[in-house]
Amino acid sequence: MSARQQLDVLLVEDNPGDARLVAEMLVGESAAPYRLSHVTTVRAAIERLGADQSPVDVILLDLSLPDETGLETVRRVVAASGTASVVVMTGANDEELGMSALTAGAQDYLVKGQVDSRLLRRALRYAVGRHRLRRELESLSLKDDLTGLSNRRGFLALAEQQIKFARRNKQSFLILFLDLDQLKYINDTFGHGEGNRALAEAADVLRGCFRQSDILARLGGDEFAAFALNTAETNETAMRTRLEAALADVNDEPDRMYPLDFSVGIMTCAPQDARGVEALLERADQLMYQEKRRKSENGVRS
Repeated sequence: MSARQQLDVLLVEDNPGDARLVAEMLVGESAAPYRLSHVTTVRAAIERLGADQSPVDVILLDLSLPDETGLETVRRVVAASGTASVVVMTGANDEELGMSALTAGAQDYLVKGQVDSRLLRRALRYAVGRHRLRRELESLSLKDDLTGLSNRRGFLALAEQQIKFARRNKQSFLILFLDLDQLKYINDTFGHGEGNRALAEAADVLRGCFRQSDILARLGGDEFAAFALNTAETNETAMRTRLEAALADVNDEPDRMYPLDFSVGIMTCAPQDARGVEALLERADQLMYQEKRRKSENGVRS
């Protein structure tokens, strides 16, 4: 993205002082490449996004507005955002809310009183860049045709961007490597058509266990991968519990011909971990094989 490319910013903020400060930081210089529009409510923001006007590149969203507060604010604006990215602003004591906003579809969050002009501009441009990259990748041949998840190339590109984001925000994250157990048995016993159905069903299980902001992929064959920011909802224990419950629900369906199960390797990565996404994925793969070996030793078909 050109350093001077103009960004259209929609500010959703009801506090006049905060709105004036944002305007000074973004358009205080006449040559600054930002065009700012301002509304004070979620309703007005949604009307602006749906209007036949110049498109918005990024929405700067306060989470305490007259007609909406908290995460519901994020969900409503993200749903109406179209091609625009969303950056939320929180109070000094609401950083946890800011982190939760990421799971609701925001690209980044900023804490009021801790932002200067340089940080604000950088956050907006990074958010737009990540959002555009994700849309571009999704529109290219970087998806798995069978499951609709990202393929290996798409996962590596998207996860690399999200890892940079996590490290910049000093946030830990998870890399998962999952192997669909018994796919060869399913193919040999019921045919490859049924094997393909099992893969598609496995992808649906993963979609139900992860958030929209997480990255899911089928790497090839019976191998899947996932990236998720590490939060109370998505730590290793929570993810294993959620997967086990989802698989149990599937396997309780009547007239199933075979159980659906994964062998899973999970890497919990600190933000200072400097390894690349392929190295992290390889380590998660090793952990997955350790689990698969334990299943085999206990007489479980995997």
